[in-house]
Amino acid sequence: MATSTQQKQELFKAIWATAEDLRNSVDGWDFKSYVLGILFYRFISENITNYVNAMQREAGMTNFDYANFPDDEAAEAKDDLVREKGFFILPSHLFCNVRAKAKSDPNLNVTLENIFKAIEASAVGTESEADLKGLFADIDVNSIKLGGTVEKRNEQLTKILNNIGAIDLKGDYADNQIDIFGDAYEFLMTMYASNAGKSGGEFFTPQEVSELLARLVSHDREYVNKVYDPACGSGSLLLQFAKVLGKENVKKGFFGQELNITTYNLCRINMFLHDINYAHFDIQNEDTLLHPAHWDDEPFDAIVSNPPYSTKWVGDDNPLLINDPRFAPAGVLAPKSKSDLAFTMHMLHWLSTEGTAAIVEFPGVLYRGGKEQKIRQYLIDNNYVDTVIQLPVNLFFGVSIATCIIVLKKSKRENKTLFIDASKLFVHEGNKNKLSPENIRAIVDEYAERKEIPHFSALIPNAQIAENGYNLSVSSYVEAEDTRPKTDIRELNARIARIVENENRLRAEIDAIIKELEEQTA
Repeated sequence: MATSTQQKQELFKAIWATAEDLRNSVDGWDFKSYVLGILFYRFISENITNYVNAMQREAGMTNFDYANFPDDEAAEAKDDLVREKGFFILPSHLFCNVRAKAKSDPNLNVTLENIFKAIEASAVGTESEADLKGLFADIDVNSIKLGGTVEKRNEQLTKILNNIGAIDLKGDYADNQIDIFGDAYEFLMTMYASNAGKSGGEFFTPQEVSELLARLVSHDREYVNKVYDPACGSGSLLLQFAKVLGKENVKKGFFGQELNITTYNLCRINMFLHDINYAHFDIQNEDTLLHPAHWDDEPFDAIVSNPPYSTKWVGDDNPLLINDPRFAPAGVLAPKSKSDLAFTMHMLHWLSTEGTAAIVEFPGVLYRGGKEQKIRQYLIDNNYVDTVIQLPVNLFFGVSIATCIIVLKKSKRENKTLFIDASKLFVHEGNKNKLSPENIRAIVDEYAERKEIPHFSALIPNAQIAENGYNLSVSSYVEAEDTRPKTDIRELNARIARIVENENRLRAEIDAIIKELEEQTA
């Protein structure tokens, strides 16, 4: 099998080649739909092929290959395959077969459109219908952006199929050493950072930040029952638990909610790409603060999230919200212009008694006054804030400032809060900063051991935080190291004496010159 580095290089090479092919047609960030969509089409084609082949070979048909199986005979197994995999694809509709005939197919755009519709339709009326519906909606194979004529569009589609098909992914996707979807997405973000901006960054959390959150929440756990993210974006935070613990150790599944329809689709695609069975995830498309979708599934013992930063919400314009059990305990709603702590209160309410939540927050959440200060007071007075971690600047796409992580628990052992200053823990890669494995380990170790390391961490009694106006800024409690060069006081004194001596000498010389001039003009 190719190494991780080789696989990434092949993936990036294929994406770059596709971008070059589409340079004069599909603009920048819109290009992602074709790369990620066709990558997904290839994956599910190979996934169902590998599954059927393994079953047949176990039954003694050693030379069986689903890709060469007649459609009419394959259709007889449709119901069983949909029950098991959540979808069905005819052999003739498989990525490999469509790619092989693409160049000679004058109706390739129609072929692909019908295949995508057929894949989604295969789940209609079954338990996986909601998980498949609309997954290919963003891949417009008839878009004028691909070309002004059907022939031009098909030529571009053929290039995309060939570029994606050329990526060396041996064996099952789950066996590969890289996160193909995450790596592809991150590479696309880098390529089109200028026009992806916040629209890209707001639903993509860098993989190393996702790993940090997962390791914080899963620390000392061999398994979790359910993982939840109320603003799940492309699902990267949820899926880190499949990596850190193993997907079999997320016993009751992955739960998430996402307002943006495009990112909602990306999240479901990502679940399939990570071979998470449709019965093991529940991703919903709705506004979490106003219409939470998982009342029947809470509480959760593992919550991770990177909710939108300081965005508007209805707040106290809706007088009923103050009676909502998620927000009522604080006695005040998050301000209408800043929904950050509304998400925090939502997650706290849905957190199990023994659970842990790790939330990426905008720094203003830590110190702003008014309603936000009152919510922080509720959190501290009830001993829910376990740890506050200051992250480095420039980790996220579209957000250059330093964000932070708040870790919440309902069953703490002490009335203290740990503050960690990780602002200096990063490596520089390209034009972004990243957390290295060593950086992540250092943060998690201190989170677990609570040692109090000078200039890095401090364990502060909640009473002291209350005296400080419930300010949760890490810099208020962890003293920054003075990196200025130290000066020898004796050397400084001698230097000052020399300066004074030179000044007196110059003043005497100037006085002498002035006296001489006065005598000459007298």
